[in-house]
Amino acid sequence: MGQSSSSPASLPGRRDSDSDSDSDPDPDLGGHSVSKSKAVIWPLLGEAAGESAAPDLSVSISDLPDECLACVFQFLGSSDRSRCSLVCRRWLTVEGQSRHRLALNAQSELLDVVPALFARFDLVTKLALKCDRKSLSIGDDALVLISLKCRNLTRLKLRGCRELTDTGIAVFASNCRGLRKLSCGSCVFGAKGMNAVLDHCAALEELSVKRLRSPAEGATTEPIGPGAAAASLKTICLKELYNGQCFGPLIIGSKNLRTLKLVKCFGDWDTVLQVMVERVTKIVEIHLERIQVSDFGIASLSNCSDLEILHLLKTPQCTNLGLVSVAERCKLLRKLHIDGLKLNRIGDDGLIAVAKHCPNLQELVLIGLNPTESSLDLLGSNCGTLERLAFCSSDTVGDPEIVCIAARCMVLKKLCIKNCPVSDEGMKALASGCPNLVKLKVKKCGGVTSEGAVCEECSCLKFDALS
Repeated sequence: MGQSSSSPASLPGRRDSDSDSDSDPDPDLGGHSVSKSKAVIWPLLGEAAGESAAPDLSVSISDLPDECLACVFQFLGSSDRSRCSLVCRRWLTVEGQSRHRLALNAQSELLDVVPALFARFDLVTKLALKCDRKSLSIGDDALVLISLKCRNLTRLKLRGCRELTDTGIAVFASNCRGLRKLSCGSCVFGAKGMNAVLDHCAALEELSVKRLRSPAEGATTEPIGPGAAAASLKTICLKELYNGQCFGPLIIGSKNLRTLKLVKCFGDWDTVLQVMVERVTKIVEIHLERIQVSDFGIASLSNCSDLEILHLLKTPQCTNLGLVSVAERCKLLRKLHIDGLKLNRIGDDGLIAVAKHCPNLQELVLIGLNPTESSLDLLGSNCGTLERLAFCSSDTVGDPEIVCIAARCMVLKKLCIKNCPVSDEGMKALASGCPNLVKLKVKKCGGVTSEGAVCEECSCLKFDALS
């Protein structure tokens, strides 16, 4: 059993010395003895000047209250804290009691040391349990024991813990009812365990699920949620789930949901999105990537009047129609990322709608889209807050379009151009325009030479180029 860099490498009982010892070997000083209990924090000025002895006002480290020592530890990195825990038993205790975050190698051997480990780290509130694919992970017994030792847990991350079952997750949830954030990936417990978490952890605010095997098995999948946590959930992130739609009741029932991310989850999501927007009114961020969603589902998002961030990545059924619907009603949109897969289903019409109706746009990323001067000119004219702009794999973004951006985007700070037909002429235009530009990233643009990259006008920019 090993621990990650975020957790101390020592366990209780590793040192036999205590704070009353006169000296201990310090591994960082080649094993030489150094004083621990009598270390003076500052010298007496009178003695240093050779004057008569004044009252003894020196303070040793052993005189510091535990609370002060714990504050000092808070400013140290994990490795330095681990070294400090080797100084003496008192430091070992204080360091353990002041550590709230712990990451452990969750192999099956962890079960044997859980009592000693959490006797030392008895105030942990954030715990990560990770196991690699080649090792046998902890089972229900270890997780239940941890839940008994750490009833104040607020965050739990599970990675590769394939021996955990619905039973263990359910008992854990009943013991750690204050859980606010759960992230699990490559685990095999299923809907019963997930529903137990949602029923017992009424304060849960963030749920992230990736490659959860049991719900992916198909026919026996049961609905997940909404449960008691539906009232508190603010973020739901689902990735690489065979049947992620079993989380539909949870998504629809989370009335205070602010962020929804769906990545590579099979099934038709139009219906879920359409029902969701009728009941969830406070959503601010939506991230849809590699899922089956059409313009009907995208258009329904126009009911989210508070929407500020929208990512449509590799959703081939989406067209200008859906984007126009969102742009016309989601006037608070700040960040928009679109990956059109070079299908040309989203183009100038959709971007012109964004330019006309989303004046607060700050960040625009276009991948595989072919905008022209028409939409870019309007974006530069109407979106006066546009600070970050990126074009990737576009056949139409050449020198004229870059000239247009240089002339119109006065507050632009960061620009990325990748795999576009841009040349040195475009670089010169940027150098004379965009007065606030501080970072320019150019990659795989064959027309940009080293001469264009090092022109005198570009000397003030941070330039990542030509790779």
